[in-house]
Amino acid sequence: MAHIIAVAGKGGVGKTTLSGMLIQSLGKMGKTPILAVDADANSNLNEVLGVEVEMTLGDVREEIARAENSVKNPIPASMSKADYAEIMFQRCLIEDDDFDLLVMGRTQGKGCYCYVNGLLQSQLQKLVPNYKYMLVDNEAGMEHISRGILPKVDTIILVSDCSRRGVQAAGRIAELTRECNMNPKTMGLIVNRAPEGKLNAGTMEEIEKQGLTLLGVVPHDEQVYEYDCDGKPTVSLPDDSPVRLALNEIINKLSL
Repeated sequence: MAHIIAVAGKGGVGKTTLSGMLIQSLGKMGKTPILAVDADANSNLNEVLGVEVEMTLGDVREEIARAENSVKNPIPASMSKADYAEIMFQRCLIEDDDFDLLVMGRTQGKGCYCYVNGLLQSQLQKLVPNYKYMLVDNEAGMEHISRGILPKVDTIILVSDCSRRGVQAAGRIAELTRECNMNPKTMGLIVNRAPEGKLNAGTMEEIEKQGLTLLGVVPHDEQVYEYDCDGKPTVSLPDDSPVRLALNEIINKLSL
């Protein structure tokens, strides 16, 4: 069974950027095979990793419905609907050198994400035995934790910016994790985009108030912003990038 790492926090704190760089670091350390999971309906982990996505789990239902109603390209008569769906699921898994990527995506039009969440849960249960590590970039908030979509969690990395609201959101996720009896071996906080890599007294006070273990601080780096604006994958940052160096220290502390 894979060692499952879940990355969680409120929106806009840089979870996806850090997730992509953590996946790359694990690959460089030889901790493969890795399953990278973009569990956000507004998916963009592939952009951080620099890979193209052919199909998401959210596309599967629309593709099956199209084939069922198509005269030109129907589901083959010799194939069951379940077998056809399995072929679609295989197309959702993007293979790269050090990792495979599964993207949740979203369904089209109105409605909730219950269907695609269910697909994600079933596919993760099927895939997780095939990997040494699985890193899940969760959507903003607490839904995937409260729904129990992940089969288990060994390490939870909570991400916040320097704001009290971000730290408070991380604290609420930590509390929900305990309420759901997920029992991760490790759970801690990374504070991202800190000016000069330093935290002020107010942020430290809130971290202590929330009872969070501080794993490390990642400095603000203008180069990350520039890469994003230029459409460059963040994982192509140079080896001496302050963000990369800070994350390497955190990974060494985690002893993954």
